[in-house]
Amino acid sequence: MSKYYEFQLPEKILSGDGALEHIPHELTLLGASRPLLLSDRGLEKVGTVDTVKAALSQGGLEPAETYCDIPADSSIHVVNAIAALYREKNCDSLIAVGGGSVIDTAKGVGMVLAQAGSDLMDSAGAEVLPRGAHVPFVAVPTTSGTGSEATIVAVVKDPEAQVKMEFLSYHLLPDVAVLDPRMTETLPPRITASTGFDALVHAIEAATCLQRNPVSDSFAEKAIGLLCGNLMAAVDNGRDRKARMALANGSLLAGAAFSNSMVGLVHAIGHALGGVCRVPHGEAMTILLPAVMKYNLEKCRDRYAELLLPIAGPEVYAQTPSDQRAQRAIDTLVALRRQLAEKTEMPISLVETGLVRREDFDAVARTALNDGAIIVNPAEADYDDIIGLLEEVWA
Repeated sequence: MSKYYEFQLPEKILSGDGALEHIPHELTLLGASRPLLLSDRGLEKVGTVDTVKAALSQGGLEPAETYCDIPADSSIHVVNAIAALYREKNCDSLIAVGGGSVIDTAKGVGMVLAQAGSDLMDSAGAEVLPRGAHVPFVAVPTTSGTGSEATIVAVVKDPEAQVKMEFLSYHLLPDVAVLDPRMTETLPPRITASTGFDALVHAIEAATCLQRNPVSDSFAEKAIGLLCGNLMAAVDNGRDRKARMALANGSLLAGAAFSNSMVGLVHAIGHALGGVCRVPHGEAMTILLPAVMKYNLEKCRDRYAELLLPIAGPEVYAQTPSDQRAQRAIDTLVALRRQLAEKTEMPISLVETGLVRREDFDAVARTALNDGAIIVNPAEADYDDIIGLLEEVWA
């Protein structure tokens, strides 16, 4: 555990039934009245965007403009185009309705606008972003996975370099995060499973990385319990609002935890798989977690043993001999992943994604070595170690 730490979560959290209807009031408090509503075509098609607009209308607020062309892997070009649209339409705030790509895109737009620029690349670099102008920002997550609504990280793809770029700054946090069960209850079982596992990886890596601290630990451990205890229920019944809200809160807590402590090798390799092979982030996390936990086991044995409690519950924890708890924690997660895969057909190997070739391993490994998340992984990893892990999860 880090001997010195910092923890910051200044945003306001609105969580529960009717949370959407509070957005107009929050924007009024922020001095905004002409929001640019950002989302994607899928959410527009299923009516999620209309649900948000209806909630805004109840409070007497209409978006100045709506932009729903954000792709699954957003890019610096999309960010720059939206920033130009924001200025053209004389907008004064952002509402991001979507998963990690939409919310990270909004963060990127906010960066460009705050710095009075026109190109996101002008803000490239970790933790060097000055505050700049304040752009009121409301994040409405529609998945329970990335936790982007509570993180200081924005991941935006540079398509020319084929890398997912990470921008880090406390100034990227939204002013308001809105967790409403209506936003996730139509999420298909497979996406529910993979995004839920993504949030679980955030929590586990936050709870074990070299920069973990007492506050991030408390957030991460609560997140693990909420996610492990409710993920299967949400997959079985997407309309189970209790399970949906548990996942939403677990995802936010996990995001806040890793935003203040960092992640590790699962993310370093996962980012590389996304950048080089276009493997969806949640699927990459699901595939990699057990293998990386085994790789880290000797460095994390005591910590994994402690995490068995939120992973499996008090009865399993009490019944498991202390020297077996670490392995039991890994085995429990493997079993959960297998059950989710059987129900949803989500991939649990690289072969099953249909996107990765063995000849890609070299580029993936070299990209992962340059990812900042690898620095705080409990066990050091070199090129050969990463190649070995890729081989382990190949099939």
